[in-house]
Amino acid sequence: MNAAGAILDVQNLRTHFVSNGAEIRAVDDVSFRVERGSTLGLVGESGSGKSVAAMSILGLVGTPGKVIGGQVVFNGQDLRQLTDREMRKIRGSRISMVFQEPMTALNPVVEVGQQIAEAVLAHRDGARVSKREAWDRAIAAMRDVAIPDPEKRARDYPHQLSGGMRQRVMIAMALVCRPELIIADEPTTALDVTIQAQILELLRGLQERFGLSMILISHDLGVIAEVAQTVAVMRSGKVVESGNVMEIFRNAQHPYTQKLLSAIPRLGSSRKGAAPHA
Repeated sequence: MNAAGAILDVQNLRTHFVSNGAEIRAVDDVSFRVERGSTLGLVGESGSGKSVAAMSILGLVGTPGKVIGGQVVFNGQDLRQLTDREMRKIRGSRISMVFQEPMTALNPVVEVGQQIAEAVLAHRDGARVSKREAWDRAIAAMRDVAIPDPEKRARDYPHQLSGGMRQRVMIAMALVCRPELIIADEPTTALDVTIQAQILELLRGLQERFGLSMILISHDLGVIAEVAQTVAVMRSGKVVESGNVMEIFRNAQHPYTQKLLSAIPRLGSSRKGAAPHA
């Protein structure tokens, strides 16, 4: 069971894929916890297992993958013991996910406001919610994430919005049902530095305003340091180092973590001899 103060406690999680007869251990005995009201940074290079771990928490790993072991304890309840129907009541309403690449996650032929409203209708859990109320909640969520003129922007299609605005729509969709935990998977990918800073500041502000707990997935330790209080560093499906963000920044013990830190760009540093960015 999860310890006092932890909203999520993941223990010995294992998710394997089978390809051409070979078994790939995408998540291999991974453990971490998220304290209530705080942010855990899940960091590592592409292919390290970060996103698969997140999908495993939500029970979204599809064929040929399978979660084969471990516990995912959310508010004292092991999610791995729930039926598919019971998990559908958790996803979106109590645990939400901001997926990578808004242009592929959003439906290109549906207005963004309607897509947010559909999230309300899909997760009403028997409550009587009219389409009008769902629309009003979608507008309010767009306002929460600082989308200007949300009544007008709600009628736009994804291609009519900038990358930063599309990411705000994804965050609004995750927030609209007021979940307790948000998993943000590379929320600043492909955004320029200025917009990236705005999105990170938005996430910080929303967390404080709504008392959210959060898992922030990134390949960039610099991004993690901006938002997270604790960090778990993943490599080849395993957590190789974890702890307080500032302590790991000051005194990383694992060579892989040290290489990730050395890959963070610094003003005045030379590219010669620098470690490749993860």
